[in-house]
Amino acid sequence: MSLTSFLSLWKSDSSIAPNISAWQVFPKRDPVYVDFPLNLDQRLKSHLLSQDIRSLYLHQYQAWQEIQSGNNFALVTGTASGKTLSYTLPVLHNLLENDSYRALFLYPTKALAHDQLGALNAFSAVTAAAYDGDTPSSQRAVIRSSSQIIISNPDMLHLGILPYHTHWEDFFSRLQYVVLDEMHTYRGVFGSHVANVIRRLKRVANHYGSSPQFLLTSATIGNPLAHAKTLIEEKVQLINKDYSSRGEKHFLIFNPPVIDEILGLRAGMQRESVRLASEIINAGYQTILFGRSRKSVEFMLTKLREKCSIPPDFIRAYRSGYLPLQRREIEAGLRSGQVRAVAATTALELGIDIGGLDAVIIAGYPGSIAGAWQQAGRSGRADNPSLSILVASSNPLDQYLALYPEYLFNSNPESALIDPDNLLIALNHIKCSAYEIPFEDSDYYGNFSHTQTMELLDFLQQSGTLHHSQNKYFWMKDSYPAAGFSLRTTTNQQVTLKLISSAGEINVLGVVDRDSAYWMVHPGAIYLHQGDIFHVDSLNLETNIASLSPSTPVYFTEPERQTSFAVDKLLEKSCLGTADKFLGEITVTTQVSGYKKIRWSQYEVIGRESLDLPSTSLKTTGFWITLSSETETALRKVKLWTSSPNEYGPNWPSLREIILRRDKNTCQICGKSGDIVPLHIHHKKPLRSFSSFEEANQIDNLVTLCFRCHNRAEAVVRVNSGLRGLGYALHSLSPLFLMCDPGDLGVHTDCNSPLGDGRPVVLLHEQIPAGIGFSKNLYDREKELLDTAFELVRVCPCREGCPSCVGPGGEKGYGGKMETLAILEILCA
Repeated sequence: MSLTSFLSLWKSDSSIAPNISAWQVFPKRDPVYVDFPLNLDQRLKSHLLSQDIRSLYLHQYQAWQEIQSGNNFALVTGTASGKTLSYTLPVLHNLLENDSYRALFLYPTKALAHDQLGALNAFSAVTAAAYDGDTPSSQRAVIRSSSQIIISNPDMLHLGILPYHTHWEDFFSRLQYVVLDEMHTYRGVFGSHVANVIRRLKRVANHYGSSPQFLLTSATIGNPLAHAKTLIEEKVQLINKDYSSRGEKHFLIFNPPVIDEILGLRAGMQRESVRLASEIINAGYQTILFGRSRKSVEFMLTKLREKCSIPPDFIRAYRSGYLPLQRREIEAGLRSGQVRAVAATTALELGIDIGGLDAVIIAGYPGSIAGAWQQAGRSGRADNPSLSILVASSNPLDQYLALYPEYLFNSNPESALIDPDNLLIALNHIKCSAYEIPFEDSDYYGNFSHTQTMELLDFLQQSGTLHHSQNKYFWMKDSYPAAGFSLRTTTNQQVTLKLISSAGEINVLGVVDRDSAYWMVHPGAIYLHQGDIFHVDSLNLETNIASLSPSTPVYFTEPERQTSFAVDKLLEKSCLGTADKFLGEITVTTQVSGYKKIRWSQYEVIGRESLDLPSTSLKTTGFWITLSSETETALRKVKLWTSSPNEYGPNWPSLREIILRRDKNTCQICGKSGDIVPLHIHHKKPLRSFSSFEEANQIDNLVTLCFRCHNRAEAVVRVNSGLRGLGYALHSLSPLFLMCDPGDLGVHTDCNSPLGDGRPVVLLHEQIPAGIGFSKNLYDREKELLDTAFELVRVCPCREGCPSCVGPGGEKGYGGKMETLAILEILCA
């Protein structure tokens, strides 16, 4: 059955068709070809003809021209548009013309690097080799001395090449070309680090007398030219017209059906994604199902294997944390067709060659327009029709796209943001650069002026890191600085996951970064890997080892965090009339204090456990809005302000003593005595649900609880205030304005916040040390953010608030939609 015929069945399927909120068909696109360059090396021409390549796309020829003219370029075209050939062809030609030339190809992941190495090795006239953490020590000297092309990644360049540049003198002295593939991935913390690694690379190359050309490629982003220039700090020519062929593509947005009209609850996004994927797979189409997290990928893999008629081994998972051999085996299975379906994280989003697939299902908006199109571009075999489906979650961002699909189909992609001059990041790389080549008094670093560079070097001298002698700054420490930090995270440490079998055998299951270990592999956590379930028996933060054992629980776990905030420095402030907005440097202190056990089938909380893990501190940047007293007064007058702390009535102290005596000074849930823990008096039905203290404070509506049980009870019956609903909506929609993941931002609401001198506050803060510009971007675009939130909440079909607009109010609570709308109406006036 053709894909078109298959999709026609869906149009009449009552369980699918009514939930398709958008069905966009992108027509077939004819290519624009040009002949091979007249002077193309005959060996390369023969190689291309042997692969049935008889001409070039026009954008490939434009890249050829830029390289031959000595220009840096950024090539920005779609998936499967021949970007790799755009730079490999002219580079190989020039290496054949002059065998003294050398080239460095950098890819964001080792998997992608090894994939491209296979393609280069098919042409044997030029020697190419991978040089990364997997390269055996015995082979490294030979690779350095004999390879014309070195294929690596920024991490290895940072850790294993630049610090040892004296071993690479011959290579760096001949370095002619540096390729930065998939430059859109170099954003945020990672991109800011990579820009500094490029600064160090240029410094080392110049030391040996070379000044290489930079060749960059990217998926579509909003600021490709500016981003490329910021990464390499050189002039760049932009090539952004795609002349490749493309088959007809069907792009659907599927919004799971509403299953509770009052609460606005929809069917689960993951289960609906699995349902659609299983139909596609069972019809014979090779499919990728993209998930947002490791846990979701493993969950969907398990369900796919249950629903599909093909053997379980034909359906695999692909994500970070797997060992390299596992990943390469899956990639080869996809190319050969033996693997018919894969549930994957964004680890498979990049340009790894897995062949053209028939269908892509994206389980939840990936956080950016660029990311959505990158994943959707994975479907398409030659000129054949292909299918991409975005399955919306209940998240407000997903629901906004379901309501306004033109935002996805017609808007420009987001801009990639990096800050190479972030002091915490740049200072680490200045240390590395000083270790590699001493700074002279006349030097400057990157975009820092000479004066700024000298101030930073003097600071490092005063701390004992550098020594100034004979007009130079020398490294003084015993260890080399590159080993002290990672480009990928804010910590260089990783936690190794050790699996202990029932027979006592110990195997390494994978790794997680230390920052993630607190919430991902805490003691008692349930961890999923390739569809198998493991229980975390222990987490040793001194040895960075988590011990796991096989398990078959009826639940999964979800961490619970406690967080506090403090302002370190106010950067900007502006009055909005009904509120004030602020931008500042803040400290965020977080502790994973416990975790919930949630039943797989009903998503029911069946237990909670406490944890005693150390807290972590993050110094970052935040944007917050403080409501004026006039705004609060206006909302109170129309009884639409429920965010202030409760007042319990004039007789509350005596009434509290009566309830404590009645309940024998003991928590009525866990049985803990008031002699051991503080006790609270809890309203079974929320105080704010009553019109008077007398009604609310009836004795049968009051119960004694310890502080922990009280917090749990409040989560079930809380009245979701308008302030909390506002924070939920703003946080959920922020990625529309940033090229970031929702997890890159934290949110906090407080009706009596120290950030606002006791006024109500909604805070959005970066989860990145020092921040990289997300907060500033939101501060500058606050009106767009508020207007978008107002429109989303206004048109949401729920009655009282739901996960798609202002967030859930708890199992028995009130959602606070009208309060949130009232606040937004005032702020947007």
